[in-house]
Amino acid sequence: MPIVYSNAVKTARAQAVIDALGPAGVIAIMSAANADLALVPLSNPAFTQVNGTMTMKDAPRTVNAIGAANAAKAELRHSSGTVVMSGLTVGTAGSGPGGSNPDVIINAVSITVGQSVQATVGTITPTS
Repeated sequence: MPIVYSNAVKTARAQAVIDALGPAGVIAIMSAANADLALVPLSNPAFTQVNGTMTMKDAPRTVNAIGAANAAKAELRHSSGTVVMSGLTVGTAGSGPGGSNPDVIINAVSITVGQSVQATVGTITPTS
């Protein structure tokens, strides 16, 4: 049986993530080999949240790529580089399982150095 959290706990957990990102957090778009492809700057605060479901503020956010490969995953990081949340899925709209959206939606999965990478986050939803 899966663990189920109350809305109060989900809300507190999401707010802790938002607070840990600080005033200059980033979304790191990464390759399967853990190379950073793009570091997308976030607003301050980076997300709003309701019952633990986080929605990125001021989307979309655009940056030029610093690496080249296929985007495979994403992380939320504090400006110091500390990982606040990992294991996020990344892809184009509707490219998740069953046509769902990934956690981080970008304009193209194949990335080259200098390419404009546009990121939006529909929602990051707690699993339970």
